[in-house]
Amino acid sequence: MNEWFLNSLGNLPTEWLVIIVSAMPVSELRGAIPIGIMLGLTPLKVFVLAILGNLIPVLPLLYFLEPVSEKLRKIAFFKKFFDWLFKRTRKKSNIIEKYELIGLIVFVAIPLPMTGAWTGCIAASLLKLEKKLSFFAVGAGVAIAAVIVTFLTLSAKGYFTNVQ
Repeated sequence: MNEWFLNSLGNLPTEWLVIIVSAMPVSELRGAIPIGIMLGLTPLKVFVLAILGNLIPVLPLLYFLEPVSEKLRKIAFFKKFFDWLFKRTRKKSNIIEKYELIGLIVFVAIPLPMTGAWTGCIAASLLKLEKKLSFFAVGAGVAIAAVIVTFLTLSAKGYFTNVQ
């Protein structure tokens, strides 16, 4: 199964690979931007595709995480999973609790593990932040993270040392 999945991704156009990796939890745009640039896409194209991909799950997470998790928590396995996920997210979301939407922007913008759009949406849901405003806050954080990750990727690749 894993081999089939990896082979399928290898057959996708690079643009779609960037979008899919960006939309996935854990990797998000932190993984997609270096992949897209290393595979030869222009930095601007990767930047835009990674932001779009990272925003794909945001509205569904903000609007459906709570009702879906409530239903699934009636099953023991899912109860354990959501208890673990929500406990872990609460530990990481102090800045969001304290500063709300500004904290959400900063939290999502920091390109470290467990601080992206997925975790930001989970925290916004747990903290009952207004959904429409949370979408814009997560979007701003995603854009800032994209700037940081693109800059770091291009720096590591030596892009700025070759520019006259």
